[in-house]
Amino acid sequence: MTDLDLCAAQYCSVAGDLNANLDRHAQVMRLAAHHGAKFLLFPELSLTGYEPSLASNLALNADSQLLEPLRDLAKQSGMTTVLGAPLRQSGAEEVFIGALVFCADGSQITYTKQHLHPGEEVVFTPGQGGPLVTVGAGQIALSVCADFSHASHARTAAQEGAGIYAASVLISDNGYEHDSGLLQGYARQHAFGVLMANHGGVSGGWACAGRSAFWSPDGELVVSAAGAGDCLVMARRRRGAWEGEVLQAL
Repeated sequence: MTDLDLCAAQYCSVAGDLNANLDRHAQVMRLAAHHGAKFLLFPELSLTGYEPSLASNLALNADSQLLEPLRDLAKQSGMTTVLGAPLRQSGAEEVFIGALVFCADGSQITYTKQHLHPGEEVVFTPGQGGPLVTVGAGQIALSVCADFSHASHARTAAQEGAGIYAASVLISDNGYEHDSGLLQGYARQHAFGVLMANHGGVSGGWACAGRSAFWSPDGELVVSAAGAGDCLVMARRRRGAWEGEVLQAL
């Protein structure tokens, strides 16, 4: 089994400030790459914050030139990076909760959230998901928040051959015990690693729990942030065994 270095960026978004978040994403990416990450996962809607009332005005095309510096940075660092943003296709009205994957080889993948939380349908349209992401010799399946609340989503990822299930989320203090329990259960049930990147502060009026984490394929909690705030949660596979560490970010 090959070595693998994963990183969840627990990130405090600047509400509605795309330019500030673009700059801060680049800082986090450089830090994660410095520590050897080959796959970096940001939380849901990380580029804007979870701000449904602002999403229509902030929505980007997946090929927006604003994102070019981050695309280039992912390629230059050899680190596949997943960030969150409201997405709109050119000429269309629908807005999706998207995860943009800037791959280490310079290619790009777009994932759109399939399952919406109640109330999100007022602003957002359900998406179509997306393909597995190849990192090294392995396959990573993406999930955006409510997607993982449907057991069929994780089951499909396992059936398609994913070795890692990567969830970009917004989880509050009140929801953390339940939601982390689901993710840990998927790790054990499907024998894949589960990486979860949560917001590190208030977003969209929600007091987020932080506590981003990684569970090994046997369901063991390998590493977790202690609480809220900006940090990097690193999970490293060496000779088939997982180890982790938490690094302060920014």
